Amino acid sequence: MGVVISLLNHKGGVGKTTSAINIGAGLVELGKKVLLVDLDPQANLTLSLGIPRQPITIYEAIRGESELKPVRAKENLDIVISTLDLSGAEMELINEAGREQILRELFEPVREEYDFIIIDCPPSLGLLTLNALTGSDYVIIPLQTEFLAMQGLAKIKQVIQKVRLRLNKKLEIAGVMATMYDHRKVLNRDVVDTIKKYFGDLVFETMIRDNVALAEAPSQRKDIFDYNSTSSGAEDYLSLCKEILVRIENGFASTKSEFGSTATAEE
Repeated sequence: MGVVISLLNHKGGVGKTTSAINIGAGLVELGKKVLLVDLDPQANLTLSLGIPRQPITIYEAIRGESELKPVRAKENLDIVISTLDLSGAEMELINEAGREQILRELFEPVREEYDFIIIDCPPSLGLLTLNALTGSDYVIIPLQTEFLAMQGLAKIKQVIQKVRLRLNKKLEIAGVMATMYDHRKVLNRDVVDTIKKYFGDLVFETMIRDNVALAEAPSQRKDIFDYNSTSSGAEDYLSLCKEILVRIENGFASTKSEFGSTATAEE
């Protein structure tokens, strides 16, 4: 049965969509079959891979009008596309019974077909994100190595803990990943040190370096491996995917560390 991983950060611009695409593509490079789910009404993941508008999107599926309809992006990499219509889903489902469980139920018929299902969550902590967390086995938190990017992490921790308590007791944090890292910048190094201080073993050893190829790839409607397989971006995401596989296969339990220190990054 496929492992479901949500990429979550309610701040925009931290590399969440880039990471969702390239973690999915990196897992394909490692021999896995992957389904990407674009749960963001901005549909940046869909646009980045050049998938045209389809009759059935994640919006119609969440509204109960259809099952999930994955579209082939390339061999062993499928995507459930998004649309701007999804921005109205939270209000439309506000009175729906079991509204936090919709995505979990949608995944059931397709989980056997994939090794991994990767969800690109919206930059908010609303109903769509709750659905993603309720339907996931693991959460990965992308974190830009800038000071402001650390603000609000205590809120993310609180939301994950509440979901684990009330909706999905199996939910674990697979790790915190540093993105847009430049070792030459003192600020970047200081932020990484702070992340490691508070989150301990949850921080992935692999840091995603600031790399122009990662910014260029979406303009060509490609993941980093198809666009430039020799770039540092491809090297970093492949290394990160190997770490993810090791953590999951070894039963890495975030519940034991609970975000590392009892302090938070906002204190």
